[in-house]
Amino acid sequence: MQKRIILSTLVAGAILASCGSDSDTAQSIVSYLDKVASRGVTLPYSVLDATIEDGAKLGSTMEIRNGGFGSASTAHPTNINQFYALTDRGPNADYTGNEGEGKMFPTPDYTPRIGLFEIQADGSIKKIQEILFKDREGKVISGLPNRKGLGGTGELPYDKNGNIIRLDMTKAYDSNESSPTYNPLKLDDYGLDSEGLVALKDGTFWVSDEYGPHMVHFDANGKEIGRINAFDDARNVCKLPAEFGKRWANRGMEGLAITPDEKTLVGIMQSTLDNPSKAVRGNLTRIVTVNLENCSNKQYLYKQEKKSNSNSEIVALDSDTFLVIERDGAFYNATPTAQKQVYKIKLSTGTELESVNLSEGMAQDASLGLTIDGKTLEQVVADNNHSWDMLSAKGIHPVEKSLVVDMVEKVQYPHDKMEGLIVFNSTTLGVLNDDDFATWATDNVLEQKYLDEAQTNIDSNTLYIINNLDLSTN
Repeated sequence: MQKRIILSTLVAGAILASCGSDSDTAQSIVSYLDKVASRGVTLPYSVLDATIEDGAKLGSTMEIRNGGFGSASTAHPTNINQFYALTDRGPNADYTGNEGEGKMFPTPDYTPRIGLFEIQADGSIKKIQEILFKDREGKVISGLPNRKGLGGTGELPYDKNGNIIRLDMTKAYDSNESSPTYNPLKLDDYGLDSEGLVALKDGTFWVSDEYGPHMVHFDANGKEIGRINAFDDARNVCKLPAEFGKRWANRGMEGLAITPDEKTLVGIMQSTLDNPSKAVRGNLTRIVTVNLENCSNKQYLYKQEKKSNSNSEIVALDSDTFLVIERDGAFYNATPTAQKQVYKIKLSTGTELESVNLSEGMAQDASLGLTIDGKTLEQVVADNNHSWDMLSAKGIHPVEKSLVVDMVEKVQYPHDKMEGLIVFNSTTLGVLNDDDFATWATDNVLEQKYLDEAQTNIDSNTLYIINNLDLSTN
C-alpha cells in the first residue's frame, strides 16, 4: 500500500533545511520511498565515450558514463519523490605526462551539472532534467583548472592520449622571431570541481568546489550570479578566511549546507588544510560558516575518526544541528572494515575559532588563522603526534558528534565514495555514491571502475533509502 506523507512547511523548514519550502502551505503527495529496493536502486545514465581501451581488460573497451551524479545530493523542496544530484568536474584521473603531474580529462569539454531525479511508482528512478553550469555571460563552463590566484593549484590538464590540453590560439610574431606560434594551457577561470549542493526556495543553487575552494551561486538555469572564495577575486560577494586558500588540492570544500532561514552557508572541508604545508595532514578538519547578509565568518573544528578520512557531505537539520558524512576510500568487498558513516553534530558544542578568547601565546593571523605560539592549529596537532591535548589545554574543542548510521553495517555498502545525503523526512535518509563516471586510472592507464575482483560489476550511482533513524535536533 502506498504511503501518504503530509509535508507541512514547518517540518520541511527544519528537516529539509538545505532545500526550504513555502511556509504558508502544506501539500499531500504519494511517497514512493518505500518502493526503493533495500539493496539500492541505480540512477539512469548515458554513455559519453565507448572508444577507449579498458586498461583492466586487455582487448576490451570501456564506457565513460554520464553518470557521475553523486558528488552531492539534496531533497526537492516540495516533492518527496524528487531530489537533485550533482556531478563533479567530469571524467578525470590522476596522470603524470611529459610535462609533469596533472589530471587526464578524457572528455575535456564536459560541463559540470545538476540532475533532477524522481523516484517512480515501481521504485525505479527517472532523470527529469539537467542544469548545466554557466559563467556570468551564460557560456557553459568546464571542469578544467583555474589559473593560480583564482583557485588553481598548478594542475596540468592532459587529454585521453596523454597530450597537454592547450588553447587553439595563435600569436603573431615578427618575421625574425624563431617561434611562430604560442599555445598556452587551456584553463577555465570559471571551471569547477563541484562537490557540495544547496537548493534554495527561490529555485537558485549554491555549489561548493574542492579546489578553490569556491562557493558559487547559480540561478535556476545554472548561470553564475555570485561567488565566495579565499582570494582577492573581483567576482566575490563575500570572502572566506585566507587560510582556506591553503586547502589540500582535490580535498577542498566537499560538503555544503544552508541554515533553514537561508541566511548562512555552512561548508565542511574534506580533509586537513595544508596550513601551512602538507606536512600537517591528519585528522583535524574545518567547518566554516558564511553569513550571507553581512559576510561574517565563523569556524569550527571537526575531528575525524582516522587520519586523512574524507568529510563528504553536510546537511542542516536546524541552524545548529547538522549531519556529516565521514568516510574512508576503501571498498567493503576488499576491506570489510571500510568506514562509511553518517554523524550528527551541533556547532554549539565546538569552539568558535573567530571569536575565541586569546590566552597567552594565541593570536589571529591574517593568513594562517588562529595560531598558538606561532603555529597553526594543524601544526599544533601534527607536531603532537596528532593528539589534540594541546588544543584542549587552550580551551579549543571540536564539535561533538554522534553516530546516526553505519552504512557498511546497515547495507554492506559496496562503493568507495559515499558522498550524497538526502534528508527525506524526520526519520529517513537517502545515501548516494559518486561512481566517478565509471572510470579511473592505475599507473597512468584509464580503466573501467569495477566493484568486484571478477570485473563484472561496474560501479554506478546508486540510491539507498535508510529508514527509522533518529534525525531529531534535541
